[in-house]
Amino acid sequence: MSTTDESYLIGLIGDGITASLTPPMHEREAREHGLLHLYRPVDTAALGLAGEAAQQAAPRLLAAGRELGFNAFNITHPFKQTIMAHLDEVDRDARNLGAVNTVVFREGRSVGYNTDYSGYITGLQSAIAEPDLGEVVQLGAGGAGSAIAYALLRAGAQRLTLIDLDLDRATARAAALQEQFPDQVVRARPHADLRDALAAATGLAHCTPVGMHTHPGMPVQASWLRPQMWVSEVVYLPVETELVVAARAAGCQVVDGGRMAVGQALDAFGLMTGRQADPERVRRHFLELVARNQG
Repeated sequence: MSTTDESYLIGLIGDGITASLTPPMHEREAREHGLLHLYRPVDTAALGLAGEAAQQAAPRLLAAGRELGFNAFNITHPFKQTIMAHLDEVDRDARNLGAVNTVVFREGRSVGYNTDYSGYITGLQSAIAEPDLGEVVQLGAGGAGSAIAYALLRAGAQRLTLIDLDLDRATARAAALQEQFPDQVVRARPHADLRDALAAATGLAHCTPVGMHTHPGMPVQASWLRPQMWVSEVVYLPVETELVVAARAAGCQVVDGGRMAVGQALDAFGLMTGRQADPERVRRHFLELVARNQG
């Protein structure tokens, strides 16, 4: 561990995020680098703000943070889209996604990034060195699914099929992505086609809440999983979801939901501090925090 006088003041702006695991993950890794790192959640729900009042407060909180000497903020639900209009600069990928989850103050300017998409790629490649992206099926096109679909295409997916209970949502997302990635194939299919789509898939990206401790269950039939495909999970509470367990039993290469969560933290830490976080060390700490949270 190195010794330095560098210090960082970081915040997380969101609704209902007081119990987030992100602050302790960042603070622990900073200590390993010899950095003084104070990371605090700024929870609009805890401040008694909701709806329009919260949306109006988020940019004021961001501006106040800059004036008070904060180095950076993470931004989460429901402010990832609306905060963009209040930034001096937005990174190309964040602009393409229409969402920012990391803001860094640099030379008096606020710069927005998105580590949701990059964190997914980081997590996927940390678990599978060379994932086959020839024919990927993504289940779930809303929320995190938007960033993951973009990530898969940025990583080189040749063909991406979006499947969602809301076919209109999947169709609209596929059309927008097809325009951004004209040399790749992006399409939507009805949820009823899931089994047929998986029969030819080289990978499955699961992006729905099914499997969470509050939404237990399996998003696909275990018999539809084949050892020739990889499976990635977005849910990390619990890390060992029914899908992860079933995919591993089927002989698939598996990327648990913790990989994306850690990937987001790794990428944000780098943007905020200019330091490269240790992936395996951060993952070990993340798993400790999850186990403690579930205990």
